[in-house]
Amino acid sequence: MIHVVDYGLGNIGAFLTLYDRLGISAKAVSDPAGLHDAERILLPGVGAFDHAMALLDESGLRMALDEQVLERKVPVLGVCVGMQIMSDGSDEGQRSGLGWIAGRTHAFESRHPPTPETPLPHMGWNDIEATADRSLFAGLDDPRFYFLHSYFVEPDAAEHRAASSHYGFEFACAINRDNIWGVQFHPEKSHHFGAALLKNFSEL
Repeated sequence: MIHVVDYGLGNIGAFLTLYDRLGISAKAVSDPAGLHDAERILLPGVGAFDHAMALLDESGLRMALDEQVLERKVPVLGVCVGMQIMSDGSDEGQRSGLGWIAGRTHAFESRHPPTPETPLPHMGWNDIEATADRSLFAGLDDPRFYFLHSYFVEPDAAEHRAASSHYGFEFACAINRDNIWGVQFHPEKSHHFGAALLKNFSEL
């Protein structure tokens, strides 16, 4: 069973619909009790970093997520801002992140000012390259995913970079540490590539 965290951000319905099409059980959870039997956790997110952390704190889910992810080692997948809040903090705001993977979320323009060829936000399809033998990307040949963002996560440790993409410069578009995974792109908008990745996550 995939538990999709509903804390007020992210297209929850799109994930539930896609998992239903894949024949994989999934449900939305919006309170700590709903996570007690989680086998896989999906943490979506859109918008601003501080707003996402504020909503997560207000939901009462943060301690339950820490328990499931850090203590029980339940596999978790953060998507877009759901990945960014796994870091220690962001250039976008003042709040601390979850700190599950050491690193920081940076503004694209801090590394590569926008140009006519690379406007911000970064929006559209991009190739990605797994940086190691990563099970999340198993069976995906020449994978391409849909992006919509102006910030990216830079993990402190190179081994926590699970995949890279290029938009003016090379950046981490996926991160991983043990049972913790994050992707900057939107698998729920990425057609068969996204469906394959979400299926892989259900089998980790």
